Amino acid sequence: MDDARRNRESFGVTKIIYIEHDGTEHVTDIANGHSVMEGALANGIDAITADCGGSCACATCHVYVDKDWWDRVGEPEDFELSMLESALDQRENSRLSCQIKISEELDGLIVHLPASQY
Repeated sequence: MDDARRNRESFGVTKIIYIEHDGTEHVTDIANGHSVMEGALANGIDAITADCGGSCACATCHVYVDKDWWDRVGEPEDFELSMLESALDQRENSRLSCQIKISEELDGLIVHLPASQY
């Protein structure tokens, strides 16, 4: 384990990498227990609008989980799948970022952001 990861774990934070559709990368440290959506909002990542505030009632926090991380993040539940139906450009690796809880097992998670949430 590298020193940076050990330091993040001691402070209860996890590195999450958000990549916008144009390739702009945002490397963040987010407190464990929060959602990937909350991390984006806290770090001013405008590509996630989160109109419903994280209650899984819209699809404006839609992301694409990097395929290398899919098994660790896991499959969406049925209620999330029904909301994803309203997301633009849904793909097999689509998730709602409000439903992905951050934990140290996700240290280094990469999520790609769609060109638009609407």
